[in-house]
Amino acid sequence: MQLDWIEAPCPEPSARHEAAARARQAVLTKPAGSLGALETLAITLAGLQATDRPRAQKAPIILFAGDHGVSAQNVSAYPSAVTVEMLKNFAAGGAAVSVLARELGVPLTVVDAGTLAAHPLPGVVTDKPRSGTRDFTAEPAMTADECDAALAAGRRAVEAAAPADLLLFGEMGIGNTTAAAALASVLLAKSPGEIAGAGTGLDTAGIAHKVHVIETGLARHTLTLDEPHRALSSVGGLEIAALTGAIIASAQAGIPVLVDGFIVTVAALTATRINPSCRPWLIFSHRSAEQGHGLILDSLAARPVLDLNLRLGEGSGAATALAVLRLACALHNGMATFAEAAVSGRTEA
Repeated sequence: MQLDWIEAPCPEPSARHEAAARARQAVLTKPAGSLGALETLAITLAGLQATDRPRAQKAPIILFAGDHGVSAQNVSAYPSAVTVEMLKNFAAGGAAVSVLARELGVPLTVVDAGTLAAHPLPGVVTDKPRSGTRDFTAEPAMTADECDAALAAGRRAVEAAAPADLLLFGEMGIGNTTAAAALASVLLAKSPGEIAGAGTGLDTAGIAHKVHVIETGLARHTLTLDEPHRALSSVGGLEIAALTGAIIASAQAGIPVLVDGFIVTVAALTATRINPSCRPWLIFSHRSAEQGHGLILDSLAARPVLDLNLRLGEGSGAATALAVLRLACALHNGMATFAEAAVSGRTEA
């Protein structure tokens, strides 16, 4: 790994502001703990943002897209052409995350981190070291230098979006659940059968084939869980590498990350293996319906905000959870204390 920034330490959350937020929650006009995770989210954000008034208003969404050579093994219900077609749909405002971004009033940036698009697309940022990864069943998906370039592309996207209250990341790439499942299998030392799921809608036979393809690739590369960078370059994706770099860069800049579903969570897992100090900066938006996501969340000791049976990706789960974070901040900042409202507090026995 040639990057000099990727392992630089991330700042620690402010224990003082977290304690102050917890103390404020204890005197708001409600029974202690009665708002559950809404209280915890506000306290967490207060510590991460080092403020008495946490916020989630300026929350750009950055979507990274890439194509995958392993798609040649028929691991998706959709052809590879859909990746570029969807980029145009994102830019035109017709995709799910585009609609959610409009409703939330946040900007959506789409980054071509490695698709097969031959030319830059209108409304899309192009920042890619190559067009698509190689088929990891035959050779490494990326060289180490290509992987480093994709990691750096993620960092550049964060720099362009800062400053922000928090950042949301999404992804698009036909075949990327296969790459992500392969990567997670290595980093968790789990069998592909425990991780790989339906992705874009595979049936039982399709999932079994996908597992076999991953097993074939992993047998070729003989990867170990203590080599996250090599695993990422061997079986990962350009957009997954960009996500990994973006997550680390965001944490290094002191910007919390609202982590989306299966693909982005695998990138978050990879990020924490490369730079463990980024873990406190991750808030997990939802529990995906994709098989294996629960195992990854458990390995990160993550408690996701939502469980809505989502498996679209794109950042759609993170965008949906953003509305909850905004409400958590509004309650924390706007509720009266018992003293302010002249309401009697709890009587101690």
